[in-house]
Amino acid sequence: MTRFVQPAPALRDPYTSDWQLHGWLDRLLGPAGHAAAKDRLAALSADVLGPLRAAHHDAETHPPTLTRFDPWGNRVERVDVSAGWETQRASAARHAVVALPYQRHSHDLWGTRTRVVQHALLHLWGPESATFSCPVAMADGAAALLTAAAPDSPWLTRLTATDPAVAVTSGQWMTESQGGSDIARSTTTARPGPDGTWLLTGDKWFCSAIDSAMAVALARPEGAGPGSRNLAPFLVPRYTTDGVTPAPGLQVLRLKDKLGTRAVPTGEVRLDDVPAIPIGDPAVPGLARMMTLVVVTRLHNAAAAAGGMRRGLEYALSHATNRQVAGGLLADNPLHRATLGGLAVDAAGAYALAAHAFTLLGDDPTGDELRLVAPLAKLTTGRLAVASASEYLEAFGGAGYVEDTGIPRLLRDAQVLPIWEGTTNVLSVDVLRALATGAGARPLLHRAEIAADAAVSRLPGVAEALIAATRRLAADAETAAADPRNPRVVAGARELALRLGNTLTAALLLEHAAWAADRGDDRPALLASLWTLRRLGGADVSADLHTHFDQLI
Repeated sequence: MTRFVQPAPALRDPYTSDWQLHGWLDRLLGPAGHAAAKDRLAALSADVLGPLRAAHHDAETHPPTLTRFDPWGNRVERVDVSAGWETQRASAARHAVVALPYQRHSHDLWGTRTRVVQHALLHLWGPESATFSCPVAMADGAAALLTAAAPDSPWLTRLTATDPAVAVTSGQWMTESQGGSDIARSTTTARPGPDGTWLLTGDKWFCSAIDSAMAVALARPEGAGPGSRNLAPFLVPRYTTDGVTPAPGLQVLRLKDKLGTRAVPTGEVRLDDVPAIPIGDPAVPGLARMMTLVVVTRLHNAAAAAGGMRRGLEYALSHATNRQVAGGLLADNPLHRATLGGLAVDAAGAYALAAHAFTLLGDDPTGDELRLVAPLAKLTTGRLAVASASEYLEAFGGAGYVEDTGIPRLLRDAQVLPIWEGTTNVLSVDVLRALATGAGARPLLHRAEIAADAAVSRLPGVAEALIAATRRLAADAETAAADPRNPRVVAGARELALRLGNTLTAALLLEHAAWAADRGDDRPALLASLWTLRRLGGADVSADLHTHFDQLI
């Protein structure tokens, strides 16, 4: 008897096979700008298909360990990570995944759109990085914060280095035991120490990438008032100058046993007069400075969601093209084609939202539009990623539930995305604040109106759905902006935020569709139509997803 063996899912080249990525880069960078990025993107894609996939598997198979004392009782607080994790660390530096936006020659090539190229790198690299995308996000956020508040810091040079022997990543120590969002009750204190340093004392509860060479920590300076706005960011060197001995007074109490992202060493940290360097003037309320970092990490969260959705779709598609069911290929089954087609539309929407957020980060990093788009991009893509990951597991049947196939990790890792850097509810309240300040929802609504007007002649039904959604949103956003603390407004904040995110995504997809149609490519219009009719119009588009499956995939 011959035992049946199901072929493992294969991965196509993530750069050359992604027509949507190519189209967006052509539009946002121009053909010359995309051409200037192609070698860089192709080199990273080749690494993803080869050594980085092996490193990813090694890091996931060998999670980090903590050794607090050596055999003779000396405190060492050593976090040991796998060779695969170190390979990912080196690749992040070598491919300039953090450094690119801070390089002069990159700005000479792409100007403010350097962030668009960085997002493309993250899109290719993140899903096969064993979640090293987490310390990359925090390193980028720390670099942005130092660029704005302490540009002469030698740590900025190391955060943005491309030599793996020099480059470092950063942790982010905000959360305390009372909960991540309740930072107003933070108990970590900072007092002046010798030589211009400060000394931090307190406990931090969720410190990701605890093996990083530095961290940015929030603390309340001596004499500062209560509340969150008076907290200030401090740079905490994780080790002494030898790079091995832990900073004096720093204890890693334990590593977290997490649902997912298991390759990332996440710890609880106790600080007892640990030396730290203020980032900016500690006498000036510093939470606003810290938000420079948070905006960047939220956008990396959106990039991770969109990249993971695309990669999960690739695995599900590969399985469907090899799996025989009821005498035929699963990929030929109309119901499964509709299911995968819907996931392709969702992945396209997530990519559009993340790409737009990174474009704004480069074009206008302190503008009103990004203040609203950053939480919208993070919360919308985070929820899409979890729903999609659940579908990918289901697409593999029982194999999707078996750990050694690697498929369950897609769902376990996706679940952090709606949590890290603010849950959906926390971000929805941030959206209310953004609606009530500056330009509020006006840039978003204006973009949707222009996209709808442009779609009227080519896609009248789609334009009608977007116009109706935009009109309703305009009224609801005005009500929310007028009284963002009203209990009824707060209760509906999540639903309002998700509608804003879905409407913005529809507008972005239609913008791109109009550009592509002028160049003879109707596939983006199909994606935009299906997203808008389903997400905004509530239509059942299953038959269209089946019929146009080959174009979507």
